[in-house]
Amino acid sequence: MKLEELSTIEKAAMLSGASEWDSRGNARADIPSFVMSDGPHGVRRQLGSGDHLGLGASKPATCFPTAGTVANSWDPQLAEQMGQALGKEAHDLDVNVLLGPGMNIKRNPLCGRNFEYYSEDPQVAGRMAAGLIKGIQSNGIAACPKHFAVNSQELRRQASNSVIDERTMREIYLTAFEIAVREAHPWSIMTSYNQINGVYAHENRHLLQEILRDEWGFDGMVVSDWGGSNSAVDAVKAGGSLEMPSPGFTSTRELVGAVEAGTLAEADLNARAAEVALVAERTKTQGVGRDDLLAESVIAEHHEVARTVAEHSSVLLKNQQGVLPLAAGTRVAVVGDMAQTARFQGSGSSKVNATREENLLDELKAIDGVEVAGFAQGYERHGAANKQLQQEAVALAANDSVDVIVAVVGLDERSESEGLDRSTMAIADAQNELVEALCATGKPVVAVLVTGSPVELPWFDHVAGLLYIGLSGQAGASAAARVLTGVINPSGHLAETWGMRYADCPSADWYPAIGRDAIYREGPFVGYRYYETAGVPVRFPFGYGLSYATFAYSDLHVDEHGAHITVTNTSDIAGATVVQMYVSGPSQGVLRPVRELKGFAKVELAAHDSTTVDIAFDRYTFRHFDVASNAWHTESGWWTIALGTDAHTMVASQEYAVAGDVEPQAPNKALGAYLHGDIKNVTDAQMAVLFGHEVLAPGKPEVFGSNDPILSWVDSRGFVARTVAKTLIKRERKIREKTGQPDLNTLFILNMPPRAMSKMTQGMVDAAMVEGIVAIANKHTFRGLGKVIAGFFRNQSANKRTAKELNHE
Repeated sequence: MKLEELSTIEKAAMLSGASEWDSRGNARADIPSFVMSDGPHGVRRQLGSGDHLGLGASKPATCFPTAGTVANSWDPQLAEQMGQALGKEAHDLDVNVLLGPGMNIKRNPLCGRNFEYYSEDPQVAGRMAAGLIKGIQSNGIAACPKHFAVNSQELRRQASNSVIDERTMREIYLTAFEIAVREAHPWSIMTSYNQINGVYAHENRHLLQEILRDEWGFDGMVVSDWGGSNSAVDAVKAGGSLEMPSPGFTSTRELVGAVEAGTLAEADLNARAAEVALVAERTKTQGVGRDDLLAESVIAEHHEVARTVAEHSSVLLKNQQGVLPLAAGTRVAVVGDMAQTARFQGSGSSKVNATREENLLDELKAIDGVEVAGFAQGYERHGAANKQLQQEAVALAANDSVDVIVAVVGLDERSESEGLDRSTMAIADAQNELVEALCATGKPVVAVLVTGSPVELPWFDHVAGLLYIGLSGQAGASAAARVLTGVINPSGHLAETWGMRYADCPSADWYPAIGRDAIYREGPFVGYRYYETAGVPVRFPFGYGLSYATFAYSDLHVDEHGAHITVTNTSDIAGATVVQMYVSGPSQGVLRPVRELKGFAKVELAAHDSTTVDIAFDRYTFRHFDVASNAWHTESGWWTIALGTDAHTMVASQEYAVAGDVEPQAPNKALGAYLHGDIKNVTDAQMAVLFGHEVLAPGKPEVFGSNDPILSWVDSRGFVARTVAKTLIKRERKIREKTGQPDLNTLFILNMPPRAMSKMTQGMVDAAMVEGIVAIANKHTFRGLGKVIAGFFRNQSANKRTAKELNHE
């Protein structure tokens, strides 16, 4: 039987999950169910029914470096190699759709999920994601890039409205997805929880149909984030294919009812069902059992892949007087709790049950030529003050048997997690004090930094060396040891700007938005686009990274094909660097940052070798989005093409005449502070010019709705609702303080609006019951309870009838 011959209810049932991780197939049409699993940097194939947040047990799998770390390699081919390994493991663990990569733009360094995202720049994010997607899908496994789109904070993540001007959205926040879709052709894509300018992403026709499908040519399945669907009918109309996890049969009944009422075209229902069926067909596997585990040969091979990725993603940030690599015979004091108990991934749904684990202390001991003179814990992992640990570390460091101190510092497990934004850009005071005390011994200190995103470095001027390893996966410790000792020459470059202090960040004054509307008032001035345009000093510019080798650049030539430059390794050792192409528009052209990355190439060179690097122009190089015509245009005139080693340091530039399709148009002077990237002083009136309309954030709701999160109930006039919210907030704080880990279940509930209960409870709650829950929030406790109880029994009966109809009973 063909898909088109199925009944309306059968096709409608295919558009929601059958369980936490399984789609709903159809035996009559020979459409199998398929399994989805988290997998941005490792397959999290849960045992049993599973749970969304990764609290349940999962099969062992390789934990590769996180996206925020892999991006520092600036190597799409390396990402593809990692993707091939990920896809192989997904196949062997009976997973059909791997939910990754995460590729949202890093708007602010405090976003709790930044470690899962690549970059502040769409070129890096898009091209790295394209590499990973190609690798995953080479195994017949669907990649699922996420979260589409404009998802930049974890606070209120299921009940947040991203308010953004169209041009900024298209040029910054959507271009990364566009590159990935056009280059790698993913078979699925995941929508974000948030609204975009008042419309939920999973039912946003402008996003899903007009841009994703009509403009970019995407022909795959659009799946909601777990619990991220609002209206099943509106989603199908707009281009949303599958809502996850299982909402029971409520959505099925809503879709059938809409078709029968004529408010939903059956053609839309058929199109969405065909998209789900296509993924089922493309990812069908044979000979793999639901309980199968990875073979030992695969585990060993992929551990090596994870190490290679970590090695090429390590960023050398300081190397005073050549303290690195550690010379043969160097006596090293290893200091820091994270040197003995490695932290190599973030918390949340991406957390992987690693097949192996390493630590830097053991890995340094195992390398010939370096003598580990001793180890000291140095600090309490979760930030508590402990002077004794610090004193023990200083005593070790000051010993005559020590030549160099290697101090491993960074953020702990509760600092970077899904569901929770960071409260500060600082690392723990105890760690900062430790590093300062170690530097005071007069011995050279090499800091190894373990964080998934930028931190403030008050001791930077005092350390001799700084190696940033990020969240480097299960083989990150051996990779770091090999870099420190010169077995590997570091070649990573930062994929995001590191500010001097958090207050310098362009969105620091309004991030995260604590109310419903997250207003992107900084416009296009995100990351280096802001710092370079406004002239704000930074700790490390975007694209920065050192090497044990040195490089020279000469003979820049620009033609209609792109930029061409000669790169020479001027040192006695082989090494690699990243050549970055930045573009500046005509002087009298539209509002733009002072320069923007439009291409890059990683090049490896033997000692004293030279090569010509070619960076091509493409559809993204000169374009800008014009809101008035709702189209992309290129301004004619003289553009500056500059090649640099980072966003601040240009080594060569050339003027180049572009024949575009429009003449340069000077920006509206009413944009005021935007004209100079002076974001901190933008007025509401100037923001209205950028957005094309007045933007006002609503105050706290006086009457709660189904889309107001549970955490907002702290302001409820109802005692029961207020108590529920306060109890949950208190519970999460106590568990985090006690365990050192975020309480993901409680955070999920706090950020969840009541309407998500009808999507996350396997059909136990329907829309009518949600109305009762909302009534409780609005002080109508007994009336609400009555609605919930009555609705429960009605819903159970309705679910049984729907199941019988689907089973043709």
